[in-house]
Amino acid sequence: MIRRPPRSTQSRSSAASDVYKRQQNMSARILIIEDEPDIRKTIDYNLSKESFKVYQAASIAEGEKSIVDNSPDAIILDLMLPDGSGLTLCRDIKSDPKTSHIPIILLTAKADEVDRVIGFELGADDYVTKPFSVRELILRVKAILKRGVLESNASTESLYSFGELSLNLDAHQVFISGDEINFTALEFRLLKHLIDHRGRVQTRDQLLEEVWGYSAEITTRTVDTHIKRLREKLGTIGEYIQTIRGVGYRFSKTPN
Repeated sequence: MIRRPPRSTQSRSSAASDVYKRQQNMSARILIIEDEPDIRKTIDYNLSKESFKVYQAASIAEGEKSIVDNSPDAIILDLMLPDGSGLTLCRDIKSDPKTSHIPIILLTAKADEVDRVIGFELGADDYVTKPFSVRELILRVKAILKRGVLESNASTESLYSFGELSLNLDAHQVFISGDEINFTALEFRLLKHLIDHRGRVQTRDQLLEEVWGYSAEITTRTVDTHIKRLREKLGTIGEYIQTIRGVGYRFSKTPN
């Protein structure tokens, strides 16, 4: 549990607005929680060159203190830390209303899909597997910061239905035949995008750019991983998400 001094509750929209103001001043705050000094220094150096304000932590305990002291706008979190698993810290951050809005990029030496899936289930926004491109990591940091601002400024209807599938856009809730299904923020955003563009093929590059905020120059299998999770959670309704081999994905035009 992350311990904070009492303060007024900040809405997601207000938090995103603060991030936007700091982005305009080129001073968004990034916290790196990584136990390998060389990796921390490399990421710190390159983010600082992009005018980000960077904080470092080598353990969960240091990371929790920095979150309280520095209120980061985004966190780069290693999974293997000396005092515990980064997944535990990810869960604590995303389950705390005061910090749940902070985007998290998982940084790990593990290539196992299980770790990525667990991270996404706990609310992580993205992952990068070591060894990684520092340039790509920076692009991903910029993308998740921009994405949060755009979402906070979006104006949409609060209720959305497609056959037995219903979405509450304000509460980020998904229901199938009235039963709520637990979705992470990214899964919710991807599902809504597919429904908004139902009947039309969405390439992986389009999804990366419009849902994740990445440019096409980033190569990642994160789209396929999330589509797989969507289908699993949607059950039989997951059949609405069709794979167009060699191109991308398409959501059924009608719920029939």
